[in-house]
Amino acid sequence: MVQLTVKQQKTMKTLLIIRHAKSSWDDPSLSDFDRTLTERGKSDAAMMAKRMISNSITIDAFVSSPAKRAKKTAKLFMKEFGKDGKVLSLIPSLYEASVKDFYAAVENFDDKNNTIALFSHNPGITQFINSLECSPIYNMPTCAVFALKIKTKHWKDFREAEKEFLFFDYPKNIA
Repeated sequence: MVQLTVKQQKTMKTLLIIRHAKSSWDDPSLSDFDRTLTERGKSDAAMMAKRMISNSITIDAFVSSPAKRAKKTAKLFMKEFGKDGKVLSLIPSLYEASVKDFYAAVENFDDKNNTIALFSHNPGITQFINSLECSPIYNMPTCAVFALKIKTKHWKDFREAEKEFLFFDYPKNIA
């Protein structure tokens, strides 16, 4: 993984795009929005957060779809990072999000946050990543993390800013 110097962090932003962890289809009475994580999903989320911590990644804010599985994934990451609920924002448009919805969400992030973890769903999350044109992927597996550096001081300039791929990691990726 890539580490950024303090100087680099002040002149750029980092976005961690994370698909929710493995969710359960066991209860047909639950709506898609209310599906929960499986035990594997919970352990994968903790493991992926620990991988990022072991590589000196810090996160200023967590942003999630309000769907139960995405929100729970975000909270499991927050627990590993030692963060409380004050750093979690729920954005309704990130559930069943289009590429346009992702851009709108990112462009409205608070500039005081230099590194943000965004939790959402497929197929939109894969489509959004591929729209960035910095390192295309075929599919975002559950609990995968796609990270990029954005050369800007302001999130509102995200769409036009130069983007640089940092890393792509997922639970079954054995380094």
